[in-house]
Amino acid sequence: MMKWPKLSPETQIARLALPETRPVDMVLDTDTYNEVDDQFALCLSLLSPDRVTLRAVYAAPFFNNRSSGPEDGMVRSYEEIVRLLAKVNVKPDGFVFEGSRSYLPDGQTPVDSPAARDLVQRAMARPEGDPLYVVAIGCITNVASALLMEPRLVEKIVVVWLAGHEFGWPDTREFNMSQDIPASQIILDSGVPLLLVPCAGVASHMTASVYELNACIGGKNALCDALCELFAAYASDHYGWAKEIWDAAAVAALAHPEWTETELTHSPVLSADSRYSFDNRRHFIRVVRRLNRTLIFRDMFTRLSSAEEILAGR
Repeated sequence: MMKWPKLSPETQIARLALPETRPVDMVLDTDTYNEVDDQFALCLSLLSPDRVTLRAVYAAPFFNNRSSGPEDGMVRSYEEIVRLLAKVNVKPDGFVFEGSRSYLPDGQTPVDSPAARDLVQRAMARPEGDPLYVVAIGCITNVASALLMEPRLVEKIVVVWLAGHEFGWPDTREFNMSQDIPASQIILDSGVPLLLVPCAGVASHMTASVYELNACIGGKNALCDALCELFAAYASDHYGWAKEIWDAAAVAALAHPEWTETELTHSPVLSADSRYSFDNRRHFIRVVRRLNRTLIFRDMFTRLSSAEEILAGR
């Protein structure tokens, strides 16, 4: 059983009160090829320099009908990150890192990767009391591996994770959380400061349609057109169809916490069959209960439309 450094309840709660001083440093852990929402979240991270400074991007593993296994999912995600950054002339060297090529074999053994090593090195070099924000919008293997490599990361990072469902849901069989249960359990059990953004019941409100995207960002620039094309290609019938842009919720929760309603609660216990149970003796986490979809999308559309001007100052 891993022994984690213990943060005092006061420190835990203080870390979960997101800072007013901006911008804050963040890294993004993303299974970018899995859907079409990670691309929007990556762009929003890059295009919000007044709110967050994106220091690195990590490719996360995934396994569904868009990959042949976790390793293939990670590699495809890495390639998708590089492709998207090329559209805005951002070089990947020293900025984009390959992640885990497998899920955790158990709750004790990390999966070594350039992403996990970079997270450890980057976070441990930070001054005391100035945490690195880790926005995770995929399977959490990279972050859990980094914590297993260096348990003192608990004292150096704050994790913002889009995963699971709202606590009243009958189960939490959600893609990000259920792919690697041991990794998910580490995040919930370790005491690492955590802002959890549930999917069903919270981020599920972050829907958009082809018609809305075309009206709001279509023709604005090459990046906007690429995102519109990518989004439209995800479905063959667009009549009455809308798609969740889930992952933008996690970036927005860090960049604009005033656009969310959150609650301090005790970290849930995650079972092997993706169900929560609760124990009020456990450490605190912060959970997003509601978000302002209108303000988040207006901000994202405005930034995407001005991408060239914003990135010119990068």
